[in-house]
Formats: sequence, structure tokens, C-alpha cells
Amino acid sequence: MAKRKSRSDPNPKAPRKRGLVRRLSTYFSIFIGLVLIAGGVMVAVAYSDLPEYDALKSSPNGQMIRVHALDGSTIISMGPSYGEWIKYDDIPPVMIDAMVSIEDKRFRSHIGVDPIGIARSFFVRAFKGHFTQGGSTLTQQLARNVFLTNSKTFDRKFKEAILALAMERKYGKDAILEAYLNKAYFGGGAYGIDAASRRFFGHPATKLSLEEASIIAGLVKAPSNYAPTADATAAISRAGVVVMAMQKNGKITADQAANIQLASVKLAPEPMQNSVRYFTDWALPQLDTMIDNKTDPLDVWTTIDPTMQRAADAAIRASVPKGTQGALVSLDRDGAVRALIGGTDYVTSNYNRATKSIRQPGSSFKLFVYLAALEAGHKPSDKVVDEPVTIGNWSPKNSNGRFSGQIDLRTAFAYSVNTIAAKLGDQIGTPVIADMARRFGITTPINTNPSMVLGSSDVRLIEMTRAFASVGAKGVAVTPYGIIKVTTAKGNVIYQYHVNTSRVLVAPQVAADMTDLMQTAVNTGTGKAAQIGRPVAGKTGTTSSNKDGWFLGFSSGLTTGVWMGRDDSRAVGGLSGGHAPAQAFARYMKVAVANRPIEKFDTAVTLPEWQLEPDADAYYSTPDTASDSSNPDTAMDNSGPADDQKEPKLDQQWIDDAVGRTKKR
Repeated sequence: MAKRKSRSDPNPKAPRKRGLVRRLSTYFSIFIGLVLIAGGVMVAVAYSDLPEYDALKSSPNGQMIRVHALDGSTIISMGPSYGEWIKYDDIPPVMIDAMVSIEDKRFRSHIGVDPIGIARSFFVRAFKGHFTQGGSTLTQQLARNVFLTNSKTFDRKFKEAILALAMERKYGKDAILEAYLNKAYFGGGAYGIDAASRRFFGHPATKLSLEEASIIAGLVKAPSNYAPTADATAAISRAGVVVMAMQKNGKITADQAANIQLASVKLAPEPMQNSVRYFTDWALPQLDTMIDNKTDPLDVWTTIDPTMQRAADAAIRASVPKGTQGALVSLDRDGAVRALIGGTDYVTSNYNRATKSIRQPGSSFKLFVYLAALEAGHKPSDKVVDEPVTIGNWSPKNSNGRFSGQIDLRTAFAYSVNTIAAKLGDQIGTPVIADMARRFGITTPINTNPSMVLGSSDVRLIEMTRAFASVGAKGVAVTPYGIIKVTTAKGNVIYQYHVNTSRVLVAPQVAADMTDLMQTAVNTGTGKAAQIGRPVAGKTGTTSSNKDGWFLGFSSGLTTGVWMGRDDSRAVGGLSGGHAPAQAFARYMKVAVANRPIEKFDTAVTLPEWQLEPDADAYYSTPDTASDSSNPDTAMDNSGPADDQKEPKLDQQWIDDAVGRTKKR
């Protein structure tokens, strides 16, 4: 009979297994204990390092720049925008409920991290191969936004969790919600619910409705995709998900959810991109050389006058020939830019033709020819002879094919006579004229060929306007500027512009004589369309084949330059400086100087009553034209009288009679 095993006879391996399990359990418990102790220490260290809540409130997420016009109005806000900090008790409950429901429904019950959320995230990862649901709580998101980066690393997630645990203990739930809602990014450059509410709905966050709150809460997941400014349809669709979450979490009833009309939410209108952006595109990059502050919110106070800017925009749009572009720069007597138009439509083309484009100036370049002549000792009344001239292999022509014989410099300038300009250039020297242009602020390369006197070198409109403004300032250098001062959000001035009037370019008498010549050009010559019923001094310019039209002039302390042409430099039928550009100048200046006192020039020229209003049919001469640098030998200037037997002879007596210097016989 077989011997039966005793029940008390154990498996000899069992005690060893049980001992191993106990030891492993003990080791694991010790490990967990050490981890908890280490974690507790790290949380305690993080707690001690956390800033006080007020400091947390004041730390920005980036630099906001608000740009103001001369009247104090805001032109544009750039960079992130911040509204008012809304205290927890003033935040609409629907905003809190919407955010908690969609982002962290267990916010009130967890300790800063949500084990259930983390487990769910890893569960989804295991089955789908990637994370489709985040495990971060609102507290963790706030820690990441304020103290960390968005890098997707285990190290960052661990630090985020430690900080979240510390923040829960230091600040409390309500304070964390308050900070989160005031600092989260909601798209469209808006940080915080107040900035978002003002940006998207046009009112403070304290007035948010349930529908509006659900839209804002839905933006946190993907601000760039869901922001109403990016995709209004996507924003409303995402808000529907928020509403469903609020219903599921018991924050609203089924009836409330069913009655929500998200599509009826009225969004604030988007600010129109308009001509003032040409100005800000030119002025704001200059901040890099003015200030070192790259983080604090700033207010930039500029020289732009909204009334003048609107008038300039309207004048260019109303005057440019079809298919062409136009630009305008208007400087006050100290160089302040009051209006700047870089094109007919900023939305269509943001290329700034006022400050970047370089084009041939045509006969407007004769400003420098005559300045050099006057500085060399010539007088406006000096007698010269309009006759055929050849300089080297260049024989400039007047467009009408005629020569007027003996005239004075005043008449030659008024009618932009090419032969006289060529003679002056040959006599004075084209290098001297080029130096004069550089002295007056022209920075583009200037050739010294004989034909340069007719404007064959490319220039910028803003620099030409600066040169004419310096003549208007009696020979003192005028430097264009657009920023008056820069202040912090608290009003502390960190930059202030100071006008420099110490640099004299030419003697006052030279500037006065130049003004004399330019008055005559407007009163009786090629620039008559620029008359505005008060003293105006200016000069037209038209390049060969009518590719560019210019008018530049000043009146009552305001200097304005206008350019028109095609971007591809193709010819424009009928374009000349004395027509559309001069007309745009007059349209703008009538508004711009309306509230300024009439100022007479030092060399006053009486404007006859019959010339107070420009008459397009009263032109004595055809438009002035300058050379094309590619073919200087054929350069022609549409200056001087047309060949019409009914017109009076172009001589000094006629000019004196026309401007009222002598009594008409």
C-alpha cells in the first residue's frame, strides 16, 4: 500500500517564492516611499521658488506695441494684446464652467495632476499608437505657459507636474483659475479672456454670454485654427463641442444646450487694412535702433495726422490714371511725416512705393541743377539763351522743337527748358550737381553724365520730398521722422525725438531764390494744376515715354511729394507731372492746409485772381519730360510753349505780366 503524503508536508520551493514576493513588495514599498519623499522635497522646493501671486499676474507673455496717431487714436496694435485683468469674482460663471468642462472636468477634485486623465491618455496611446487626448490639467497648462516651454519631453512633463502640485498648494483653486483665464492664449494675438472678448466680440469679458464663453473656451485647444479671425465656422463648430461638454458635466441643462444659437453670435468687425499701414511698415522697424526694451508693452506715439492721411489716400485714388500706382509723402516743416501713401491699395499690394521704390525723377531733379547754379552766383533774373546745344555727343531737345531765344533763369525753370539745364550742367559741372543732390538727402547712386541734369538717375520719393522740404525750410536740413516718443504702459518715456535744425545746406538767399523759381513754375509754368488759392512753390517731373509723373512742392509749412507710374515701368499714356500728380497734390493740400494760416514766401510772387483755380485747359505748355538714361541723346522735355500762333510769345515781359510784377499793357 502506497504511503500517502502528509498535508503538513509543504512544497519545498513555496517558502522561497513567498519570501521573494515579500522582499519585492518591501523593496517596491521602499522605492515608492523614496519617490514620494523625493517628490515631496521637489514640490517643497518648487513651492518656495514660486513667485507671489501678484508677480504671477504681472508677467507678460510677449511684447505688445500700440501705435498712436497724432491725435492719440490707436492706429494699430501689434504683437500680443492684453485686456484688463479680471478678478475671479468678476469672471462670468459661464466662462468658468465652459473652460473647466472642456479642459479639466475634475479640476475641483484633483491635486494639480489628474491620475485618471493621465491613465486615459496612456490607454488611448496603447490602442491608437499616438496621444489623441491630453492628460494635462488646467494647473499644469498654467505652469507650462508661465514657467516652461511647449517642448514634448518627459523632463518637461515631470517639471510641469511638480510645479502644478506646488501651485495648487501655494495659490489655491480659485487663484489658479483666475490666472489661467487671464493668461491663456486664445488666438488672434489675444492673451486672456478680456483681450479675447474685446478682440472677437468688441466688449469686456465681464459681459460674456454663454454662447461667447463657449466660443472662447473652445479656442485653447488650437488657437491658430479655431480663432474667429482665422476661421469663424471652425470656431463655432468647436464651441458646439464645448456646449455638449457643459451639458454632460451638468453645468447647463439639455434645454439650454438645445436653445443656444452659436451661429447668431455677432463677431467684432476685423479692422480694415488701409493706407496707414504703409506708414507703420516704414516707421516701426526704426524702434530697433531707438530702444532696448523688447518685452514690456509699449505705446508708440507717431506723427501721422489721420485727417491728412485720409485726404492723401483719397487724392491718390481719385487722381491716378487707370492701371497705375501712386505714392505720396507729406512732411511738416520740422520733418514730421503727416501723411504717407505707398500705393493705391495696401491689401492688394503692401509694397511701399513712397520709401522703397526707386524711379527716374524727370525734370523734378532740376531742383539740384538750379540750386547749384544759384549757389555758384546765378540769379533768377539772369539772362540765358534757349538755343541748340551739343555737349560731347549729346544734343538735348525741347519737346516742341522750338527755341525761345533770350529768356531768364526764372522762365527757363518755370517751363523746364532742357537746353538751359544742359548749359548749366556743363558750366557748373555735373559732379557739383550730384554733390548738391547728396547734400539734400539723395542716397541712391547718381551718375554724372551730361544727361543727368534731366533726371536720369533713380531716386526715392521720400528723399525727393525731403529735399524740397529743406528748400522750404530756408536751406536748413529737414529729416523725415515718424515716431515722436515711445512710452511704457505706465506712461514712462523711454524715447523722445528731438528736431535738429543746426545743419544748414545752402545760404538762406539761395533757398529764397530757389523758392522764387518754383513759385513761377506753379503760377505760370508746368505746375499750374497744383494751385490751391494760396502761395505754392513746386516742380513737375515726367520721364521719357511717360513712365513716371512727379510733382513736389510746399505751401504753408507743408511739403508734399507725389509720384505716379506703373510698377513694371511701362509707359502710361497721357501721364505727366503737370497733370495727375499735380492734381493729386492740389486735392490733398487743399484739405491739409485748410486750417493753417496763409504764408507768403520771402520772394513773394503775386498770384493773379484768374489763376486762383487750376484750369486744365489753360496750360501754356505741354508736360515737362526728362531723359531716359538708356538713350540720353534723344532726351526730350515737353517744356516750353506749344507751337500755336494764337499764343503770346514766351518772353520775360509775358512772365512778368502773368505773375503781376508789372502792369498789363
